[in-house]
Amino acid sequence: MAKEPARGSAVIRLAISVEGQTEETFIKTVLADALRQKRIFSVPILLGRARNRNRGGGNVTVKELVREMLELHRNFDAVTCLVDFYGFRGRLPEESVEDLEQRLYREFGNAAQHPNQIIPYVQKYEFENLLFSDVEAFRVAGASNEIIQKLHAIRNDFESPEDINDSHHSAPSRRIKSVIPTYRKVLSGPMVAAQVGLNILRQECPRFDRWLTRLELLDTK
Repeated sequence: MAKEPARGSAVIRLAISVEGQTEETFIKTVLADALRQKRIFSVPILLGRARNRNRGGGNVTVKELVREMLELHRNFDAVTCLVDFYGFRGRLPEESVEDLEQRLYREFGNAAQHPNQIIPYVQKYEFENLLFSDVEAFRVAGASNEIIQKLHAIRNDFESPEDINDSHHSAPSRRIKSVIPTYRKVLSGPMVAAQVGLNILRQECPRFDRWLTRLELLDTK
């Protein structure tokens, strides 16, 4: 793990509120190096009940997320989050992922001293969407040729990995588990994402790419 740069150096300290250990590991193993190249030192921080590592993540609400990010903003130059749209508690039936992000922005309102340095991001629909950017990468998790073919079939039904929907029976994580029963989110997810590589993740997932672009531009503010 990289050491935090000394105070006074030209580095932006970015807190990333995450809903679980999968996202925490993903940031440490995949995103951190890329952000560091932009002189952004990222620190993933588990949200709410996920801090008890014997419990799962999830159970995210607008109130909890806003409170957490405002608290982090006191000690960091900028704050963002990485939470799933799927399973987000309290979202309205007609609310899109973009609507939910806008609601988060409204909740921040004038509470933050520098609101442009608070960037809420909600993953459409969950972390596992990203893994469909290149299903061949599941081989590092022990996927056979037959399993890879099944994953290709799922991916080919959608224009983008981010479009794989979030119903109870067809959320990306459930689709993966249906063909890879041994898939373990915390262990396998970040490993597969690292195998895909950040360039491919950004090419295949435009919302995810726009979020990272915003983070990279923090360096210019």
